[in-house]
Amino acid sequence: MTSHTSAAPATGRTHTVIDGTPVGPLTLVATDGALSGLYMTDHRHRPPLDTFGDLAGQDSAPFAVVIEQLHAYFRGELTVFDVPLALSGTPFQRRVWAALCTIPYGRTLSYGRLAEQLGVPSAARAVGLANGRNPVSIIVPCHRVVGADGSLTGYGGGLDRKRRLLAFESADAALFPASEAG
Repeated sequence: MTSHTSAAPATGRTHTVIDGTPVGPLTLVATDGALSGLYMTDHRHRPPLDTFGDLAGQDSAPFAVVIEQLHAYFRGELTVFDVPLALSGTPFQRRVWAALCTIPYGRTLSYGRLAEQLGVPSAARAVGLANGRNPVSIIVPCHRVVGADGSLTGYGGGLDRKRRLLAFESADAALFPASEAG
């Protein structure tokens, strides 16, 4: 996964909305040509629409590549995304988001185990908070993090979507009919 980060908001922001995904409409936000946001309807930490920049066509950069890869993911043909990212957050948040990208497709990891992998075993709660602020859901797979007992806990897009994404990745593709996957 290609990634770069910025400490301050960039000026070149655009967005587009794709409909017809198995998890509902997705709003994609780009900053200076790299994906900086992927938000679902009623997303818990969704920024205000007026911060997303101008509405852009789905065929503009980086949206065409992101949309193509999302459709391939929902068809079960893609397990690792490779799109340019511009993730803005604290250094700790960016470390957590990078670690999320190492959780293999179809697998889960607890918040505590992820904290251990980051070298801060007592920071499971902080890892959970950073996970909840992930601005690029699905592509940075925060849905793959679960409670210590395997229970589904918090997800910015809602627990039903988290349950559906995990079931889909564990090969229960019946939850996402092909006609909805683009």
